[in-house]
Amino acid sequence: MTRTRMLIGGLDVEAADGRWLPVYAPATGELLAEVPRAGRADVAAAAEAAAAAFDGWRRTPPAARGGLLTRVGDDLAACREEIAVLLARETGNAIRLQSRPEVRSAIDLLRYFGGTATELKGETVPLGDGLLNFTTREPLGVVGAMTPWNAPVQLSTVKVAAALATGNTVVIKVSEEAPLAVLAVAAIFNRHLPPGVLNVVTGLGGEAGAALLAEPRIAKLSFTGSTVIGRMVMAAAADRVVPVSLELGGKSPSIVFPDADDDVTADGVIASMRFPRQGQSCTAGSRLFVHESIFESFLARVAEKAGRLVVGDPLDERTDIGSIINERQFGRVDRYVREAVDLGAEALTGGGRWTGSDQGFFYTPTVLTGVRHDWAAAREEIFGPVQVAIPWRTEDEVVAMANDSDYGLAGYVWSHDIDAALRTAARLDAGWVQVNRGLGQLPGLSYGGVKASGIGREFSIEGAIDAFTHRKTTTIALRERNLHVG
Repeated sequence: MTRTRMLIGGLDVEAADGRWLPVYAPATGELLAEVPRAGRADVAAAAEAAAAAFDGWRRTPPAARGGLLTRVGDDLAACREEIAVLLARETGNAIRLQSRPEVRSAIDLLRYFGGTATELKGETVPLGDGLLNFTTREPLGVVGAMTPWNAPVQLSTVKVAAALATGNTVVIKVSEEAPLAVLAVAAIFNRHLPPGVLNVVTGLGGEAGAALLAEPRIAKLSFTGSTVIGRMVMAAAADRVVPVSLELGGKSPSIVFPDADDDVTADGVIASMRFPRQGQSCTAGSRLFVHESIFESFLARVAEKAGRLVVGDPLDERTDIGSIINERQFGRVDRYVREAVDLGAEALTGGGRWTGSDQGFFYTPTVLTGVRHDWAAAREEIFGPVQVAIPWRTEDEVVAMANDSDYGLAGYVWSHDIDAALRTAARLDAGWVQVNRGLGQLPGLSYGGVKASGIGREFSIEGAIDAFTHRKTTTIALRERNLHVG
């Protein structure tokens, strides 16, 4: 049995009480490894190590911190295929379209934050004669981070790199569903960083996660996951008056104008739906609004293309779509589809389990039509490969439907009329809107949501500075001197 340990204080450690958690491959049910089932004592040890390392790390010159992050990125690039294979096995994500690009994204993020670590600049503020007033950006301390299973390497790396570049130390609790690739990346970090600067704990949300929320040495909480858990994180932070960054759920609109009834747009809509990640993405354009004049013809394009996506073994180079993460999530996805069909919706493609394997949790890419905007399938985050299509007539109508949501993470607008596209994009309640593009985040792009989709921004140095530093103001009275010339 392979047992993969946590990283605390620069050492590979087991849980203090000796408990372990199994990690299974979603596509096959294979037991991949066991990881420590951390509890309060383990989180406390990680926080203590991070607190002890903080003063030395914050005093490390920003250029030196950035250089270390860049070296981590270079080392990760050297073993990227090994990490991608491990990531595909534990998440069920297809290696060609998802796991390899995710590892490449992590490399790019490390190099980006490595190169921008020197951008922690303050300001001088003129307050009048006799006063010198300036601000500096200073790290918050120990950052407590929590990440989900859908893109664990990318989402862990963006938090860690941003926090470390700005002079903080980190305790990160990774998802028990997919911790192995993150632990492998953490081992690369550990070759370059002083002990305690980065600590990685594994375990259950109700145990290790709850302990991290209550840990008194944590000066900042950064969470990516569901809105339900995000509210719990925010409540815990409020008890101790700790700042938070929250990247939460989404039900993102994808708006197609009548002049965009073409294959390029259909391909973009499929990409925006994140079908190659089994729809397990908070930025998925899962609410597809198509103008009524092209509704049938455009949906025929989308359904035909989605139906041709290859479902199967995540490690097979021919596979476009892998396995949903576990049985619980598979059942959730299927319930939404069944309920919508019972209400009168029609699956233009997909609509159930993929029958090509008797193992794993494979779901066919699904496009539902005949869905009303007030149904659960059109309002709640399914987090699976299910897109609902709704017709619209006027810009005012589609903007109103798009904004009639608790969420506000992402949005997509598809039109060859740039005036109409930008006009619509400006009216959407979303933290990130893409026009004629359905791909993922890039380093330097400030990414985050509004409303129930979260607080704060990631993927940019501006977001990192806002999230992981505070502005200190220093005011100096300048005394006049009487100078006598002899």
